[in-house]
Order: sequence, then structure tokens, then C-alpha cells
Amino acid sequence: MTGRLTGNWGHLVTAVLIVCLLLAWEIAGQMKLVAGGTLPAISAVILRLIGEFDDYWPHLTATLRTASTGFVIGNLVAVAAAAMFCLWPFSERLFRGINITVFTVPPIAIAPVLVIALDGDTARITLAALLVYFPTMTAALTGMQTADPRVIDLVHAYGGGNFKALYLVRLRTALPAILSGFQIAAPAAVLGAILAEFGSGARWGLGSFLLGSLGRAEPDRLWGIGLTATAISALGYVVAAVAAKWVTGENKALSLTVSQVRAAPAQGRLQSFAMVLAALLFPFLVWQGLIWASGLSPIIAKTPFGVIDYLFLGKTAESAQARLLVALSQTVPITLLGMIAGLLFAFLLSLVSFVSPAIMRAILPFALFTQTMPLVALTPLAVLIFGRGITVTLVITISVTFFAAFVVLAQGFALIPKSAFDLVESYGASTWKKLWLIAVPACGKWIFVAGRLALPKALLGVMIAEWLATGKGLGNLLNQSRGYLDYGMIWSVAVVSILLSVALYQLAELAERLLGNGRVTRD
Repeated sequence: MTGRLTGNWGHLVTAVLIVCLLLAWEIAGQMKLVAGGTLPAISAVILRLIGEFDDYWPHLTATLRTASTGFVIGNLVAVAAAAMFCLWPFSERLFRGINITVFTVPPIAIAPVLVIALDGDTARITLAALLVYFPTMTAALTGMQTADPRVIDLVHAYGGGNFKALYLVRLRTALPAILSGFQIAAPAAVLGAILAEFGSGARWGLGSFLLGSLGRAEPDRLWGIGLTATAISALGYVVAAVAAKWVTGENKALSLTVSQVRAAPAQGRLQSFAMVLAALLFPFLVWQGLIWASGLSPIIAKTPFGVIDYLFLGKTAESAQARLLVALSQTVPITLLGMIAGLLFAFLLSLVSFVSPAIMRAILPFALFTQTMPLVALTPLAVLIFGRGITVTLVITISVTFFAAFVVLAQGFALIPKSAFDLVESYGASTWKKLWLIAVPACGKWIFVAGRLALPKALLGVMIAEWLATGKGLGNLLNQSRGYLDYGMIWSVAVVSILLSVALYQLAELAERLLGNGRVTRD
């Protein structure tokens, strides 16, 4: 009875906080307190949306169809890939470059190529699936690797092979992590669909609807489109969150074995060198093969040799190198700063979710909103509030970085066995004491997983800010190159951004190996 009253009180506090935030939004909009009315009143947004819902419906269904198809395909491929990497660890090293490429390549760079190479629906579904793949694959692989080795040994002792252990132990252990990946993937699928629609010239879709509304100076419609996108992704997020909570509740009483990044098996120098070389070359071979298979013009679709020729051998190579180096010098420092800020914000939110779930439930809808509201609609507001300097870049970078890291960290806190807190609770430890002594050390693995998810996204966030707001760096160079139809520079920026993201990802993994991570087990 007491637990039920406590739960009801928590939901009441959450509801009150949400109402207060919405009232603050309404007052700010009615009084035009934010940038002269750029933030409209929530009532105006909803009334406009209801009045024009017949116009919204065909766009809504088109985006929902694209996003849901991409969500399903991307997640199926992600779980299958995670299983393959778990069964054959060498394949993870071989596919490392491809995995990070899929995650880090700027959608604004590849969307035009996808539209040219594929028909309309296929291009949009492909981009949605690409944005879904990496978060789910990373979460699923981490979950499979945390399976209790004692249980796996038991399966082997009874004659079961690796596939049997995968089905009976690893997949079941990984289910909470997979569902946390789905929570990240739902907003990503919607965002991918909208980005593809925005640049594809499609007749229907929220991205196309948004593009047609940008020049009309009607912020209430722009925010209405954002709310509609939020509703779509929120539906997927809530379904995954409810399933994750149910599954977590079933497993929390069991042991939690958090493993470190597995070291590569002992190899000779020649074997090790061959594996590294294969991992480096494999993405380029796949890239070359896809270009050949597509039959696209070499003017539009650059092969690896085409990019090398553009940057080092062609007549304009010196000019291209100079522009690229200037852009890099502007992008790299703010990327590192934004990366730190995004991870810190995600960690603070996960602490709030542990200490006060009611407050977190109130904040979560607004956090989800930042993931699905198209940045092309949010950017004008951000620029008016924060200007066009470093602050607006940090705000946008945190916006695209923190959510994936937060979901993983919150899931890590939720997976800590209740028995882990018994000793400190018997000594009357406060919530903050339990957090400091048990929760934070136990989530070492998930902190590094969050870092691996957030680091490449930090560069993407900076490039989006540069493209839409500041007019500097790689993002601006990419935008200018699109306007000039300079496909060589478009591909060059994409390749350089991927290489930089790979370096950041490897940095996070190196830190995990050096610093280690916590373990929570049941005695």
C-alpha cells in the first residue's frame, strides 16, 4: 500500500512539473518573451495543428511509413550483426570501419547521393535504417558480452555450442540492452526519414512539408510539424521503454556481470598487422564495390581513387587541401568541447533519473522533443537566443549528442541489482550516498558505451551547427560545396569527418581499456 501511494505521489509530481513547464511555455509565447515571438504559445501551435490536420495527414502517413520500415530493417540488421560480432570477434574488428562509417557519415552529405542512386522510398528508408543501425548494434553487442560466463559454460557442459549459448543465454541477457537501443533508434528513424524527405524533393512527408513552410514566417506551423514528428517517435520510444521496464524488472534480481572491452586474442605480429590492414581496407573495398554496382556517374559518385585524385593529384588539389585544413582547424576544437559538454549533460540527467524519477519523467518529453524537432526548424530560434558564436554550436551539439548517451546510462542504472544496495541501506545511507558508493561505480561499462555512442555524434552536431548557423568549419564547407555542385569536396568532407569520428571512437575504447570499469556481481 505504501509503495502504491509513493508511486502515485511520484506520478502526481511529474504531472505538476509538466503542467508548470507548459504554462511557462504558454506565457512566454503569449508575451513574446523569446526572440520577439519566435517561440509561439503552445495553444497557438496546437490550434494551428488541429485546424490544418487534413493537410498534415498525407505527410504524416508518408513519414510514418518510411520511418517504421527503416526502423524495422535497421534493427534487424543491427541485432544480426551484433550476434555475428559476438560469435566471431574477428568480424567485429573487420567491420569496425564500416560500423563507424554508417554511424558517423553526415546524413546531409549522403542524402543527395542516395536520392540519385535509389528510387524515392528506398532512399528515404535506407537513410532511416542507417541512422538506426549503430545505436542498436552497439547496445545489443554490449548486452551479449555481459552474459554470465558461468551460465555459458553450463550450456557448453551439456553439449550446447556457441549458437545454443547465443540463443539461450546471450540474447536473453541482451534483451534489456536491445530495448534500450530501440529507445534510441525510434527518434533516429524519424529524424532520418525527415532529413531524407527534406533534401529529396518528395511530394509527401513531414520533411517536405517543413521545407515548404520555412519561408512563410509562420513559427506556429514549424513547431506544429516538430510536435507531430515528436509524437511519432514518442510512440516508438514509449513502447520500447515500457517493454524495457518490464524486462528489466524480470532480470534485476539476477547477477549483473559487466565485462570490459575484450582484448584481441593473442596473435603473431604478421596476423595482427593483416587484421588491422584488412579492417582499414574493407570499408574502401565496399565503397568501391557499391559505386561500381550503382553505375552512377563518376562526376557525382566519387570512388576512393576519385577522392585521392581530387585532394592530392588534380589541378585544384592545393586549393582543396587549403580549404579543408582551414575548416578542420575550426571544427575540431569545438567538437572536443561539445563532446565533453554533451556527455556531462547526459550523465547529470541520468543521475537525476536515479535520484528523482518524477523530475526525470517531466523532463523526458522535452528531451525527446529535441531529438525529433528538425534542426532546420530549431536553428533559427537557437540563433536568435544564443547568437551565431560558440554558444549556439554547443547548444546544438549537446542536443544531438546527449540523448543516446542518457538512455544508455539510465538503462545501466536500472540494471543494477537491488541486492547491491542492501548493505549501504542497512547503514541508513541516503540516496546520494547510494549513488556515489554503488550506482556510479557499477555503471562503468555503460559510461564508456555512452561515450562511444556520443563521441562520433559530437562531430555531427558541430557540422550541423556550422551548416545551419555559424557559417564556419566542415559543415559550412559541405554546404558551400553542395551549392557549387563540388562533389569532390562533398565526398572529401564526408571521408575526413568519418576518419575524425573513428579517431574519437578509438579514443573512447582506449580509455575503457586503460581505466577499466566496475563490476557488480551477486555473492
